[in-house]
Amino acid sequence: MSSANTGISKKLSAIVTAMRPKQWVKNVIVFAGLVFSKSFLDISLVAKAFFTFCLFSVVSGVVYIINDIVDREKDKLHPEKCKRPIASGRIKPGEALIYSILMLIAALTLAFLLDVRLLAILAAYFILVCLYSLVLKNIIIVDVIAISVGFVLRTLGGTVVIDVIISPWLILCTTLLSLFLALNKRKNELTVLSGDAANHRKILDKYTPQLIDNMLGVVTSTTVMSYSLYTFEAGRSSHMMITIPFVLYGIFRYQYLVSSKNFGGSPELVLFKDKPLLIDILLWGITCLVIVGLYY
Repeated sequence: MSSANTGISKKLSAIVTAMRPKQWVKNVIVFAGLVFSKSFLDISLVAKAFFTFCLFSVVSGVVYIINDIVDREKDKLHPEKCKRPIASGRIKPGEALIYSILMLIAALTLAFLLDVRLLAILAAYFILVCLYSLVLKNIIIVDVIAISVGFVLRTLGGTVVIDVIISPWLILCTTLLSLFLALNKRKNELTVLSGDAANHRKILDKYTPQLIDNMLGVVTSTTVMSYSLYTFEAGRSSHMMITIPFVLYGIFRYQYLVSSKNFGGSPELVLFKDKPLLIDILLWGITCLVIVGLYY
């Protein structure tokens, strides 16, 4: 019995690892509507937003498992991805698929009980990311746009569940910021994998460092401009403009880390590895909360 329990524990541990909990930090975008609508003062709405965060984390984890099942042969050739539970053989593809289906059904059911609109958005997110894993990730430019749409859906999910109208500026800033992160990730993959990049990710054969740098130039400047314009219009005053320096520093710091430290391959891990960037984001968040609380 003890041996059986140990086996089950190891499989569950492997499943959780395959869901990549460190990447769940991407789902904090669901709290954007909560913050900028000043709804964070209502405990019940905070609870709904947190529950939504958990649901997106589960669904994104399910998609990671499916993606690892599909890419397991390629992952075996990757210096880091070969350590993942499915690629390394710690859990069989069939077992992982069964667990992921059960978790998906549970997440969608809970989303329906919370808000039928959240169910629709969560289902759309799941379909989008599955299409990305199977098809869209192999189509140049469409791949990074699909990633940005995924972030927008997360943001929408966080607003419908607390029943607030999302700002067009929030959608635009979310889209541009996610494009910025996705392009930097492609740039990092090209740098780290070098001439063997296309063998690990087919789309990398179509991207070039020069193309990505040109695209980043456009995305970076429009991200800063869009956020700046948003701060001019936000709330009943222009106090949100105070946060612009934090955004500028964060973007420039991130680009420095991608270019000099090769951190862009895992955007979610940069927060834990680079203290200056983490401090900058925390200061930005605290400043936003104070400004919204006092002036919105």
